Amino acid sequence: MRGKSVATAASLVLIVALLIVASQSLFVINEYEQAIVLQFGRAMRTVLQPGLHVKMPFIQQVLRFDKRVLSADGAEAEYLTSDSKRIVIDYIARWRIVDPLTFYQRVSNEAGAQGRLDAIIVSALRQAVNSHPFSELIDSRREMVMEEVTAASRPGALEFGIEIIDVRIKRADLPAETVQSVFDRMEAERHAVAAGYRAEGDERALQIRSQADKEREIILAQAYEEAQKIRGEGEARAIQIYAEAYQQDPEFFAFIRSLEAYQAILDEDTTLILSADSPLFRYLQSPE
Repeated sequence: MRGKSVATAASLVLIVALLIVASQSLFVINEYEQAIVLQFGRAMRTVLQPGLHVKMPFIQQVLRFDKRVLSADGAEAEYLTSDSKRIVIDYIARWRIVDPLTFYQRVSNEAGAQGRLDAIIVSALRQAVNSHPFSELIDSRREMVMEEVTAASRPGALEFGIEIIDVRIKRADLPAETVQSVFDRMEAERHAVAAGYRAEGDERALQIRSQADKEREIILAQAYEEAQKIRGEGEARAIQIYAEAYQQDPEFFAFIRSLEAYQAILDEDTTLILSADSPLFRYLQSPE
């Protein structure tokens, strides 16, 4: 009975030992990982394929690296363009580890890679900015400039087992001390443009007013001419009517004309001196 217990305990110890050895011998690499196997700090091999892998227990260890796309957010820095204008640029880069062994040997980890990448990208970015005017860095041609930066950065990054996918400008701005002067210059240019528009508007308004005054004078002249014509025709017709009336009854016509003359020249305060033989005096006399 005692021997059976000892055998059972020995079996359990052996199973535990095998489990420990197995746990130290087997390791799993996920789809988003890659690794190198180290033995006493020395790289022995690279593991790029996901799945279950074997290593020597206790004396070898696995160092894992991310296979996914990573990002490097650079600090803003001031650059000088080809037309001698200063510009502040803040970039962001996407990169990934393509050679984990070289990456481990040259930069050790992602923190070390960030410093190396920053130096490489800033150098390429400074050279590209120095080769282009300010206008190309703030319009649609900026994409072309950043492609140049990406291409120039890749060879240096590959020396560290890193592939740079692309580099993009996150923000491009003028230095703070020059922003106000630029705004002032832009404001002056807008004022000049506005003044030009106002001058053109005043000139156009003067032309319209002159044309309107000319047309007004023409219309008034034509209206006056037409009115005079109508008035002349009316007076001619009135004279004709008077003449016809006079021919029908000269005495009555003379009487009516005299009454109209009285109405036109006499009122309560009028003193009229007429000779005895005046036609107007004729109808002012007593009927007797």
